Amino acid sequence: MPSLKTLVKNLGPGLLFASMAIGTSHLVLSTKAGAQYGWIMVVPIILANILKYPFFEFGIRYTTVTNRSLIEGYLNRGKGYLWLYAFITLVTTFTILAALYVVTAGLFINLFKVNDIPVSSVALGLFAFISAVLIIGRYRFLELSLKFVVSILFVALLVTTVLVIYKGQVTPVPDFTPTPIFNEVGILFLIGLVGWMPTAVEASSWISLWTLAKQKVTGKRLPLNEALQEFNSGYYMTALLAIFFLVIGWMTLYGTQTELSDNAITFADQVVQLFTTHIGKWAYIFIAISAFATMFSTCMTAHDAITRVSLDILKFLTPKKYDFSGKKYFAIGIIALAVVNFIVLTAFGANMGNLVALATFISFVMAPIVGYMNLKNVMSHDLPNQFHPKKGLQYLTYAGIVFLSLFALYYCWMVLF
Repeated sequence: MPSLKTLVKNLGPGLLFASMAIGTSHLVLSTKAGAQYGWIMVVPIILANILKYPFFEFGIRYTTVTNRSLIEGYLNRGKGYLWLYAFITLVTTFTILAALYVVTAGLFINLFKVNDIPVSSVALGLFAFISAVLIIGRYRFLELSLKFVVSILFVALLVTTVLVIYKGQVTPVPDFTPTPIFNEVGILFLIGLVGWMPTAVEASSWISLWTLAKQKVTGKRLPLNEALQEFNSGYYMTALLAIFFLVIGWMTLYGTQTELSDNAITFADQVVQLFTTHIGKWAYIFIAISAFATMFSTCMTAHDAITRVSLDILKFLTPKKYDFSGKKYFAIGIIALAVVNFIVLTAFGANMGNLVALATFISFVMAPIVGYMNLKNVMSHDLPNQFHPKKGLQYLTYAGIVFLSLFALYYCWMVLF
């Protein structure tokens, strides 16, 4: 078992995964789950984190053992696998990143009371700043900065959760009637919560590419047990923070019949107000910075990851597998993504909801297929038999595939019929 000192030194892909996942799904969905439906929503949160675990773990396992990305593994299974993943990435490229920047820009305006600045202008500033940081600092600075951001966020949430529990649950209004879970509204919310908890399954290749970047920076490949321990630390932190947000929503809002905004920006501001109610007005600026840092770090990690994934896909789709791994191509990719998503943000601003709904639909429907592709990679001859997942993890993977398949089918039925 690696020591704590070794674990801290190895922090990287698991930390970036936590930073990427602790965004809208946690800040908005987990808190809203507790506020509207109570403690019972801890069940789907834990279930989703358990059943999706193998698909993300396989990204670390495959790359650590083979020194190849999951995307190269898809190509090894057949070019159809790669084209399918390229399609999913294309949809993500033109939707999710723009949506993240919109939410982060709106959150910045709400939290720091700069209402005279248009959202598009703040988003442009974020695109420019994050692009410069990623191009200049690349992986090393990304990892270093996120160690600081995630540490602050974890401590802030831990303190807030303890104070909220100490103060006790808010008194319900007279004749309070619990919100039903198994009606159409409740089930759609449950689908969104489970679908994005801890994040979309296609992000498994992001972890794979961060692992390669970490190896390039350090000049060494970690033993599989150390790489998995580092990833697990980030994964467990992600699940724990989801429960923190759930507890805060449950203890402070459940039973009050407080109307919660469906707008992620407005709701995030409501969450900050909840924090300050239990800590004190003096803490507003610290909590505001933590909330903004949550979304800012999600933008930064997603921008970095989608660039890496896009370049890796291009590498394997070009006839001679042209190498796009150099600094020049990374910089071009970062800037191109920023420009394209800013155009999407400004041109389709009023229809961003529809674009994100499309991306969500494709992500949910393709999740079991991507999960199966990851299983095929780690069970292939690319890995020596001793590095294949153990029987228990294989059974959990099959359970996850069945779960995601039923989930996708029901989601299709809800959306299409």
